[in-house]
Amino acid sequence: MKKTGLLKLFFIPLMALAMIWPHSSQAADPVKVGVVLPVTGKFAKFGEIEKLSFEMAQEEINAKGGVNGRPLHFLIEDTTSKPDVGRSAAEKLISMDRVVMLGGGYSSSVTAAVAGVAINKSFPFLVNTGSADIITKPTAHTPSGRKASKLKKGLKEETDAGKIADIKKKITKLEARANKEVGRIMPRFRIFRLNPPVSEYASGLESFLADVVKPKSVAILHENSLFGTKGAAAFEKSAKKLGIQVLLKESYDSGAVDFKPLLAKVKQADPELIYMVSYVLDASLLMSQSMELRMNPKLFVGGGAGFTMPEFMSNTGKAGEKVISATLWHESLPLPGAREYFDKFKAAYDRDTEYHGAEAYAAAYVIADVLKRAKSFSKEDITASLAATDMMTVFGPVKFTSYDGKINQNKLETYVVQWQDGALKMIWPKDLANAPYAYPVNWLEERK
Repeated sequence: MKKTGLLKLFFIPLMALAMIWPHSSQAADPVKVGVVLPVTGKFAKFGEIEKLSFEMAQEEINAKGGVNGRPLHFLIEDTTSKPDVGRSAAEKLISMDRVVMLGGGYSSSVTAAVAGVAINKSFPFLVNTGSADIITKPTAHTPSGRKASKLKKGLKEETDAGKIADIKKKITKLEARANKEVGRIMPRFRIFRLNPPVSEYASGLESFLADVVKPKSVAILHENSLFGTKGAAAFEKSAKKLGIQVLLKESYDSGAVDFKPLLAKVKQADPELIYMVSYVLDASLLMSQSMELRMNPKLFVGGGAGFTMPEFMSNTGKAGEKVISATLWHESLPLPGAREYFDKFKAAYDRDTEYHGAEAYAAAYVIADVLKRAKSFSKEDITASLAATDMMTVFGPVKFTSYDGKINQNKLETYVVQWQDGALKMIWPKDLANAPYAYPVNWLEERK
């Protein structure tokens, strides 16, 4: 055998082993994990709180030995809040930066785009915030599943009964075809999600409405994004289940600044409850302009997202007081490390954190745990380690399961918070509350 042949015979397998084996001769090199977040753009406030939480966790994990002696390095890539940039960021992290897995994922639209890249490359991706149900539904990522989603979106704008019937038939056929196509992508599907899907955000709110508020009617307002549309549809189902009449359901364009015509329409409909699915700037403007219009429903309720952010209160002041929101986490919950995370974040960055930050912080620890347990850093072994995850975090327990067409989905409770005296208080369920709820509210008196 020639000398070059001998070199290939011995050294190529050794090089391949060194690339994937956690305890190789490269023990001092960092283990790189790609994290996609909106550091700039319209979701930057959410990206900032998550980036700081990832970085805080990284420092703690490395102070305790990192990943089996190797430092953990979160390589954060800015998606600029845009799906096409998110897609490119994921491609770069996988192909050029050679990360071992992906994390992060804020908005549903961007996260779904990143998930598409991960599926194409059979790459493990732990989502911590992107919440549209379709992200962990394999059928939604098939060619026919994507076509069915587009038709469903268009269906809402159609008013002709004949056309609606035709579109529904097409959707049924496409969904049947998606069920056959899904087998082809399952071997490449390595998407896991830590946070609940948006369809479950209001589950904790339902008992508060049923036991305390007992509203007879609602107006639903939402941003026309994937998250906003799915969140509004999910609450419409909750309203029907609770016997609440939906008087009005309206979407608005992302980045709108004048909500007064929309709010005037709501005021005219006179619902007892106004439910909004909005990001932080929209949420702030909706509440400020509702105060200008002297609106006085039984309750203003947010569907998470912008309504729990510290910027919501600093933007709205008294217009945001007593507003209630669904939430996925609160620092007062009896979860190990929850209060410590909140206090440490506040001390380090001189600002409050909330559920988005807790999701990122918890995801960082899940990633570290997964990499420590993985037999190697191959895609297959990291996926197997993700699937076997069973741990407690500051965000709650993490164990991936399958239900309602979703796979690799963590299932968690949701809660209700209220802004009281400028602070976000946990008010429901009663046994977990750290403050009594303020209800009923006379909004005209409250906002004087």
